[in-house]
Amino acid sequence: MEANDRGGELSQPTQNPLLRAVENLALNIPGSTEPLSANPRKRAAEIVRVAGIKAGALSATFALPPGPAGMLTVIPDLIKVWQIQQQMVADVAACFGKSSQLNRQMMVYCLFRHGAAMLLRDVAARVGERVIVKQASLRVIQQTLRKIGIHVTQQAVGKTLSRWLPVVGPLLIGGYSLMDTRKVGKTAIDAFSRDIEIEPGDDVIDVVATVTT
Repeated sequence: MEANDRGGELSQPTQNPLLRAVENLALNIPGSTEPLSANPRKRAAEIVRVAGIKAGALSATFALPPGPAGMLTVIPDLIKVWQIQQQMVADVAACFGKSSQLNRQMMVYCLFRHGAAMLLRDVAARVGERVIVKQASLRVIQQTLRKIGIHVTQQAVGKTLSRWLPVVGPLLIGGYSLMDTRKVGKTAIDAFSRDIEIEPGDDVIDVVATVTT
């Protein structure tokens, strides 16, 4: 997976592996070989379908070890699923011909809007038929990502309980990842099928646009 650094590095990365993984999502935007599609919605739906199956199967496999051994797979599972979702978002953007508009804000918006919309109000939002992307400072992006990371960590704690259930646990974990990936894909299709407006930002003073989701 080809990665491009768009926007510089975030300062003082956290030592918590989950929070650090979330922060890295803003730094590494995967490239895509997906061509512009004559029917982007149909092609994007297929991209999302395949990614969902891949993410679900991966998570179910990670959840196979029972008990304490299964706990060790929680973080690798989340990171691998995010990587699948990142590539999916990049491919959806490409099939709509909007790879150039996939910056760190759009990636974070697509990945987490369905589960943490309020935390993203300073990053991007859908307004009518447009998606407004705020070119926020690195500090604003970092603060937002850390809040999302805390939110994701709390969700991960809940998911760990399923790993103690033999047979049923992997099915539950796999199903969750499949549905989560589909939600990310739905957000990506909705976003890249609309006009995307990138507002000028300020890396010194945090000027945040107020929009209504």
